[in-house]
Amino acid sequence: MKIEIRRLDQAFYLQATNESGNTTETDGAAEIGGSGKAMRPMQLLLTSLGSCSTIDVIHFLNKQRQPLQDIRVTLDGEREQDKTPALFTNIHVHFDLYGPLDEKKVTKAIDLSMEKYCSVARIVEKTARITWGYAIHPTD
Repeated sequence: MKIEIRRLDQAFYLQATNESGNTTETDGAAEIGGSGKAMRPMQLLLTSLGSCSTIDVIHFLNKQRQPLQDIRVTLDGEREQDKTPALFTNIHVHFDLYGPLDEKKVTKAIDLSMEKYCSVARIVEKTARITWGYAIHPTD
């Protein structure tokens, strides 16, 4: 796996490109001169955790033949105060799942992701307490 990062302005606005040519941008916090043009790196870490677990959950529900119509995930992270570096201490992940889903299968899919398969969670849990919850929104 290889990522190349290049500077897009004279401050902290950066672009990361993977081996396939896909890109994402990052920026520094306003306090250090960032311009708010993109997510900051710690926001991307939360995004990575949410994306990793969402991919797992979709995959596991598909394998269980669950008719998942949509999924939305919200992450709320708390960081250490007055420390550098300021690591995450607590992260809560909330899954909103849409469709006529079996609650036991949803619970199993989320637990498998968050407790075993999500690589990002395995890394982040070394410094932060990760909790999760979900809501099923049945649709017609």
